[in-house]
Amino acid sequence: MTRPRFPQFVYGAGQEPDARFSMANERTYLAWIRTSLALLAGGIALEVLGLGIHDGFRIAASLILLTAGTVAAPLGWWSWARYEKALRQGQPLPSTFFALPVAAVVGLVGVLVLLGFLLA
Repeated sequence: MTRPRFPQFVYGAGQEPDARFSMANERTYLAWIRTSLALLAGGIALEVLGLGIHDGFRIAASLILLTAGTVAAPLGWWSWARYEKALRQGQPLPSTFFALPVAAVVGLVGVLVLLGFLLA
């Protein structure tokens, strides 16, 4: 007897897709987990190391990175579930939605750190 797979709302839908597609989807999810860890590490490093950056800009950049890193992991899982369900149902893959916000966060943090260096 096989145990039900988690999450049921994904694995209970449609047919089993080609394993290569599921594994590629999982690798993309793991890439978002690495991105989340990198954002968290960057936020911690900015705060711990200081690096001669103006306090206000440093704290703002750190908080933005920590928030983005905290949000990226569950959003990565949700994205994995959406793609996996679409694969199982033979539907077109949904559009990505959070690559642009992550790019905007990194750009904003870059501006804050640059201003922090210039105004220190």
